[in-house]
Amino acid sequence: MLVSCIMRTPVTTIGPGTSVRAAAALMAKLDLGVLPVCENGRPVGILTDRDIVIRWVPEAVADRHIAPIMTPAIVTCRVDQTVEQAAYVMSAKQIRRLVVVDDAGNLVGIISVDDIANDASEELAGQTLGEIVEVR
Repeated sequence: MLVSCIMRTPVTTIGPGTSVRAAAALMAKLDLGVLPVCENGRPVGILTDRDIVIRWVPEAVADRHIAPIMTPAIVTCRVDQTVEQAAYVMSAKQIRRLVVVDDAGNLVGIISVDDIANDASEELAGQTLGEIVEVR
């Protein structure tokens, strides 16, 4: 099964200049734990609810843009990869979500361990999650 069969689309994105409060409000409104950060349709980072809690809240005095707290080393997979290949990347990098890009590097979707469990294989998702949480 290909990533394109189970990835979530459309994906809500933000720019690196988005304020932390605006990003958090958007996450709350849409019940999301992650927002890809894009410039000209290409992912340049990813902002998670954990990024906000760990990197911004402890020092929050005033609102600021998300660029300093987003995770810039974004891990992606391609739309034509298999779900198994995506799960392997998640396991190896110990992450729960991958941004899906096309041949030009443009964001086209997002895939999570939950998507794998719900739409592909609970067994594969369980194995992947086990490796994600494993202490290395």
